[in-house]
Amino acid sequence: MQFYGALILFMTLSAACGLTCYQCQGKTCTDKVTCHPGLDRCSSIDLNGVITKSCMATIGCISPIKCCEGDLCNSAVPTGSSVLLLLVSSAIITLFL
Repeated sequence: MQFYGALILFMTLSAACGLTCYQCQGKTCTDKVTCHPGLDRCSSIDLNGVITKSCMATIGCISPIKCCEGDLCNSAVPTGSSVLLLLVSSAIITLFL
């Protein structure tokens, strides 16, 4: 039972620390920053091939700025599985089971 209390405490503390976004200018982006209070979105903008990523307030999210909510959501790496990977894994399971 104490484990659940500690888990709830850690979840609350991690939520209180704020949003984390990538912040950089250029093609590769690995710098992470904790956003200041009031900045509740991660943003990404591509102007003439120069990509800029940072924290932003919801009110500033207008075109051509792309905003998202959630930690590190402004990365360029897709987080979902590819259809090809799912098909290959299904084929392997079908062949060997």
